[in-house]
Amino acid sequence: MSDKPGRFTLPSRLLHWSMAAMVIAQLLLGVTMVASLSYYPLLLAIHRPLGITILVFAVVRLVNRLTHRPPPFLATMGRRERKIATWSEYLLYALLLAQPLIGWAMLAAARYPIILFGPLHLPGIAPHNITLYAVLRISHSILAFVLFLTFTAHMSAVLFHTLVLRDRLIDRMALWPTKSAAAADHQA
Repeated sequence: MSDKPGRFTLPSRLLHWSMAAMVIAQLLLGVTMVASLSYYPLLLAIHRPLGITILVFAVVRLVNRLTHRPPPFLATMGRRERKIATWSEYLLYALLLAQPLIGWAMLAAARYPIILFGPLHLPGIAPHNITLYAVLRISHSILAFVLFLTFTAHMSAVLFHTLVLRDRLIDRMALWPTKSAAAADHQA
């Protein structure tokens, strides 16, 4: 159950906002890596361990999501919008799991070391194969774009509900005190 009626559990909310920050950072790093070759080695040294961190958080978050029911959808959301929200959640989970795995396999296929920190390296998860590397490289780029679009659509929907509909959708995932949480406290 959630901490308060209509809210996700605190661990769910902490995982959500931590991952949001990491995904935004990772998307910015990816764009900057392509645009600024002079900083490429430094950015790559950040990009790889951050990708693995996102993968670990995505697995933890998926387990958390499967063991904790989300709060019910708001009454302001119609049936079609609820389906879109559910399927976009599935798509985000799939992308947050697939994208780091593809990046890891891509590096393994090129026999690049997967350095996390200092002497800590990850094992390869794909055979050395330059053709496989090329396919995975293109896939990694395409999925990064799909992740960016899905993430942007998610943020846009939340902003629409928050600023236009003013139905307090963001309260479900808020880490900060909210009016709806305060109202629930007064009713208890």
